[in-house]
Amino acid sequence: MTKTVFITGATAGFGKAMARRYASAGWKLVLTGRRPERLDELKSSLAPASVHTICFDIRDRESVRDAVASLPPEFAAIDVLVNNAGLALGTEPAQDCDLDEWETMVDTNIKGLLYITKAILPGMIERNTGHIVNLGSVAGNYPYPGSNTYGGTKAFVKQFSLNLLADLLGTKIRVTNIEPGLCESEFSIVRFRGDKDKADNVYKGTEPILPDDIAEIIYWTTTLPSHININALEVMPVDQAFGPFAIHRED
Repeated sequence: MTKTVFITGATAGFGKAMARRYASAGWKLVLTGRRPERLDELKSSLAPASVHTICFDIRDRESVRDAVASLPPEFAAIDVLVNNAGLALGTEPAQDCDLDEWETMVDTNIKGLLYITKAILPGMIERNTGHIVNLGSVAGNYPYPGSNTYGGTKAFVKQFSLNLLADLLGTKIRVTNIEPGLCESEFSIVRFRGDKDKADNVYKGTEPILPDDIAEIIYWTTTLPSHININALEVMPVDQAFGPFAIHRED
């Protein structure tokens, strides 16, 4: 039987790469995003794959509920949910940040993920099968200057994933948190508010992870034998590692 994957934030970066990967393996796809023209373009590019697109903002609780409730019968039984939609805004220190941007990150990275999960999980429980993949980040494990709220939201994703897995003990539902390090995608362009030069500079002189790499990793975790669960998978490029403790010394 053909399986169905539901991918949020499918119009760019990881989401788009995942759509291509699952389509190539013959899965049915439910793809969501906020930009209808991009969704239409992606659907056309994936032909003849079986694709259903839904345009809505995951920050809108009612829209999420209605979108999932309106799924056609042939797409309603979700085997894999990939909570991919998320963003970072800015790299300023906390004292200089915009509170509206903080709220946008919380509403998207935390509340949006909760809305989608709560809407789809009951169906998985009823069928006693399914896999939820959350996109975390190394920023949820390690602090760095300017990560303040973004890192906090990804720490939430990490702990929520573990707690969700604890709640699901006794079911056949799997939960995985994928924690990427330096990855080149539209992520940095959004973070620097459209400044492509600043975004490109993040990857200068490096060989970062690419969206196709993450798509392959996620596909692998969801196609392992059903009795195996990858709780968390932290992945960084070879040219990224950990720095020493920062110490400020007075002159």
